[in-house]
Amino acid sequence: MLHHVRSKALAMRRSRIQPGSKIMSTRALFREDAYLTRCEAIVTVIDEQGIHLDQTVFYPPGGGQAGDAGRLTLADGTSIAIADTRKAKFEGATPDDAVHVPALDQEEALAQMKVGDRVSVEIDWARRYRHMRLHTASHLICAVLPYPVDGCSITTDYARLDLATVEPIERETVEAKLNELIGGAHDVHTEWITDDEMAERPELVRTMSVKPPMGLGCVRLLRIENVDLQPCGGTHVRNTGELGGLRIAKLEKKSARTRRLVLELP
Repeated sequence: MLHHVRSKALAMRRSRIQPGSKIMSTRALFREDAYLTRCEAIVTVIDEQGIHLDQTVFYPPGGGQAGDAGRLTLADGTSIAIADTRKAKFEGATPDDAVHVPALDQEEALAQMKVGDRVSVEIDWARRYRHMRLHTASHLICAVLPYPVDGCSITTDYARLDLATVEPIERETVEAKLNELIGGAHDVHTEWITDDEMAERPELVRTMSVKPPMGLGCVRLLRIENVDLQPCGGTHVRNTGELGGLRIAKLEKKSARTRRLVLELP
């Protein structure tokens, strides 16, 4: 949770924000390239939420996918560990606006940071890449088991999908089909349609609990060639061959009308 990792130093620095100051929107570089691990950025605001930047490679939670961790480094070499990323909350905020949440006990390092500072931004790539692989794998599951998704969670350790169906699911059959798609090395890429076009194509929406990433005027679609197409704002691999061997760690009946499936990487 956010309050578990927020440094007390951020609350102390809240008084240094000028009343009425406007938080700038963040350019979400991860939308352009999910493999981009670092960038340079300017600190725009430091408040009780965390650290806001003019651009970032850090992904905030969305579509069931967890946020990124990593670090920010000041020009003098001072390093600030970022434990989590959250969606920023301010008037006019978009789904891309992120806030970087420092890990605990970094008061001295945070005291060195001020608005206007240039920082080097770097994500924990091992964590991100696992998110990418598991998120793409969850889309493959949607192709293998074409049932509405009633809930999902993409973490560093697993991908969990709750499927709205009363039909029995055979673990071995699903694993075989999943690994066949992985072995098929299908290209993965994004496309864009307008919000209005998205509204006219409700059949593309596979999730019951997560709304399409609308609100920016256009919606990003994730296409796995010859396999699947659906709206998604998350980070993904470029080819299903990158997923490697996956296994179904758990398959259970969550309710009378829902089956829960949990995927894990080796």
